[in-house]
Amino acid sequence: MSPGGVVEAVPEQAPGKTPARRAGRSAALAAGLLAGVGALVLLVLLSIAVGSRSVPLSTVLDALTAPDGSTDHTVIRELRVPRTLLGLGVGAALGLAGALMQSLTRNPLADPGLLGVNYGAALGVTVALGLLDLSDPAVYVWFAFAGAALSAVLVYALGSAGRSGASPVRLALAGVALGMVFHAASSAILRMDTATFDRMRFWLTGSLAGPTPEIAVRLAPFLVAGVVLGLMLAGPLNALALGDDAGRSLGVGVGRTRALTAVAVTLLCGSATAAAGPLWFVGLAVPHAVRTFTGPDQRWLLPYTVMLSPVLLLGSDILGRVIAAPGEVQVGIMCAVVGAPVFILLARRRRLAAL
Repeated sequence: MSPGGVVEAVPEQAPGKTPARRAGRSAALAAGLLAGVGALVLLVLLSIAVGSRSVPLSTVLDALTAPDGSTDHTVIRELRVPRTLLGLGVGAALGLAGALMQSLTRNPLADPGLLGVNYGAALGVTVALGLLDLSDPAVYVWFAFAGAALSAVLVYALGSAGRSGASPVRLALAGVALGMVFHAASSAILRMDTATFDRMRFWLTGSLAGPTPEIAVRLAPFLVAGVVLGLMLAGPLNALALGDDAGRSLGVGVGRTRALTAVAVTLLCGSATAAAGPLWFVGLAVPHAVRTFTGPDQRWLLPYTVMLSPVLLLGSDILGRVIAAPGEVQVGIMCAVVGAPVFILLARRRRLAAL
């Protein structure tokens, strides 16, 4: 993928900002990051406590520190803890993937769901499970990686076709169109096997319900690798935001940075989709919200996105369990309810209106 669209400058290099002011801003952002971590920890505890049967926080802490084999402790350790950990990993992965895609393509509408990458990964998983009967997460995650990579290539090829080239809205339209095609193909495959469809119908909507500790353990290395690689690219992406020539003059390998970013996005989207299904808007809404107080500096934008994206995902999951108790609304639906207004506001902005 090659960049196109609006170039954002790194705020620390803007004229008029003294070293003292930059140091004060960095201290404030660091303090905010620590406060956000505390809020995320509290939300994790709520995610474990809230469900079809609410459990006191004291019982949650007892189950985590001194399990006694009771029903509540068993439910917490075998069902709710894996679900919450998966929400943490999937949220961080999708948010970081969205931030990386927006930075690499300089497209403010870039999002793993909106550009069809998640539905490409979902189609790969559907082929593995529905046609090939490959039920091992460590195996079918590779099909998710292949589907995510293929989708990214096709979306960019379609969105950049013609003399006008790739624009934010053209890429978004290409992504939505291909995403619907991939979703239809996945549905057609599942209709051929009723048992597989019953097992995967909630997954296709986007759901954290029903993960086993085995799934979380099998997919964790891919999620961690993608997050670590993505965070390491903050400096090179800052340099490329000034333009390819400026990036080269600062010693950044343009091709290498783009390739590593594509690898990170594929790892993040593939593993997150294999775990929770195709989820929309996490990678769109959170980076834009974070950018309002960090600016475009990737050294702050990426860590904040990694921290706050699970807040959105876990918060949506908790809300879905509360409003439909004793049942639940899938987290994919709740994320769309939260994220769709953000997309509408972005699409209506004047600088994104022209094709």
